[in-house]
Amino acid sequence: MTKTIIPYLYIIASVLFIFGLKMLGSAKTARRGNLISAGGMLLAIVAALLTSGLSYQWILVGAIIGSIIGGVAARMVKMTSMPEMVGLFNGFGGAASLLVGWAEYQKGIGFDTMNSFSFQSVAIYLTVLIGGVTFSGSMIAYGKLSEKITGKPVMFKGQQVINTAILLALLIAGIVYTMNPAAHGFIFLLIVVLSVVLGVLSVIPIGGADMPVVIALLNSYSGLAACAAGFVIQNNVLIVSGSLVGASGIILTKIMCKAMNRSLANVLFSGFGSATTSSGGGSYQGEANPISAEDTYYILEAANSVVFVPGYGMAVAQAQHVVRELAELLEANGAEVSFAIHPVAGRMPGHMNVLLAEANVPYEQLTVPDDINPTMEMVDVAIVIGANDVVNPAARDDEQSPLYGMPIINVDKARTCIVLKRSLNPGFAGVDNPLFFNDNTRMLFGDAKATISSLVGEFKE
Repeated sequence: MTKTIIPYLYIIASVLFIFGLKMLGSAKTARRGNLISAGGMLLAIVAALLTSGLSYQWILVGAIIGSIIGGVAARMVKMTSMPEMVGLFNGFGGAASLLVGWAEYQKGIGFDTMNSFSFQSVAIYLTVLIGGVTFSGSMIAYGKLSEKITGKPVMFKGQQVINTAILLALLIAGIVYTMNPAAHGFIFLLIVVLSVVLGVLSVIPIGGADMPVVIALLNSYSGLAACAAGFVIQNNVLIVSGSLVGASGIILTKIMCKAMNRSLANVLFSGFGSATTSSGGGSYQGEANPISAEDTYYILEAANSVVFVPGYGMAVAQAQHVVRELAELLEANGAEVSFAIHPVAGRMPGHMNVLLAEANVPYEQLTVPDDINPTMEMVDVAIVIGANDVVNPAARDDEQSPLYGMPIINVDKARTCIVLKRSLNPGFAGVDNPLFFNDNTRMLFGDAKATISSLVGEFKE
């Protein structure tokens, strides 16, 4: 009876995953979609636990330890650390798939199916390969995002040749292994090692500013690894959920690539982001025009339209709540307020959207570059909060700039542009920004949260 019920429970869970994922496409329904997906996962876990022959004491131990670690991490992690947390999640997902493939390989060595080519041997190979690349690549992404290792591209002579050689070695090793898995234990271990090495070498040449694309791609990899693991252990719901994550991750990667004006092939075959090491686009000269909070207040008080452009600096300062308060005061003063969100603002996909949603900024006020840029010349004030690369005019005007060709938010075309930064230092891409020296730009130096709080105080007085 139990064995008959399990497939139906998996089907219901899969349907809940699909509906939940669909609802994540809108900020209005995202929270409900997340709950529906979580309910589907709970149902899938219950169904899996109904399988006979399980060692429940070890499952319970693992569940308790994992829940404690996950609960503590979720409570302690800051919003600014969310990108590297996502990187860790991707990595652990890849590691889990790798271990599942490895365990099934060891388990099946004594069976006849492991003495010749079979579908399961191919599935194990793909699980280990994708899982290993996802794990090590995500760990490097975590290190770059948390600045535990350099965020700059790490390049060395012959890197492309070495990566190609490793790929060929993995392909040949995979063919040899799948022909007779039981007789090639050493080849299997070699596949594990090479996949981990490939993950490292694939991510180290990518600049930290390009991490949103990498996070999306690694998320897709983790889904594909889970899907392959589902074929290994013949679990339908794992195949479905892994496919959904893999497909949605690839779609998001393509969106991120378009926002960065880079090709997907450039991401897949390494060297991605290495343009930031080029010598083009030298240092821009000029004199920045600083402004005080009091003078900024007078400009905003007279403005009829204001556009906020948030970036990672807003996340660091945790200024999203005071930004929302300032926006409400501007609206009460008669100004039309909107928020322009670049797809790669911050350090992971949707980073700014999450922060603004946390501060209860109305979703209707959020716009994308394609919608705001045509009207930017009619905007009275554009307020840039910690964003840098996504508003850098060099991406539009300077063919020698490493950022050239990347679509940006054209804040330099607003009547007045106020940039909130601690200093004139370049952004995460390490590229100088000529916006700081424009005639219509005013630099409001200091911590973004403290500065905006001063502006809020000015309005209230």
